[in-house]
Amino acid sequence: MKARLALIAWLVLVWVTLWGDVSAGNVLGGVAVALVVTWLLPLPMLDPGIRVRPVALARFLVWFGWDMVVSTARVVMWVFRPGPPPTLLVRVRLRTSSDAMITMIMAALANVPGSLIVEAYVGERCLMVHVLGLPGDAAEAVRAEVAALESRIVAAFGTSRDREELG
Repeated sequence: MKARLALIAWLVLVWVTLWGDVSAGNVLGGVAVALVVTWLLPLPMLDPGIRVRPVALARFLVWFGWDMVVSTARVVMWVFRPGPPPTLLVRVRLRTSSDAMITMIMAALANVPGSLIVEAYVGERCLMVHVLGLPGDAAEAVRAEVAALESRIVAAFGTSRDREELG
């Protein structure tokens, strides 16, 4: 019921915005149109598979912010060094099977400077990650970092089933 009321309120807001004038007639017209639209074209209830846990979200955001600072410093350091920076392609196996969690992991990795998702094998729960600026054979370190990221994202946003998968 809450979701339906929120949808009606959103449709009324869109209606009034489209008319460009906040008046009693426009608001009542928007309510009428919203009620007719939601009655004639009902939307299925969808569960995106995301739950927000504030404490775990705060931990994730602090860790992610720190990772952004460290990664930016690493990339800047390699920009000013002569010669090409070391690059590495690492195949990382994920433990979660949730599409929502995999998407969030990919978005987080893509936003960190010096890392990029080259390919995603969703059926196999694997990501091919390109990493810039880590010297030596850092494949295991990259896998450990992605596993830690996965744990933090699932703790902050995952369902109980998602958290059980990480065991």
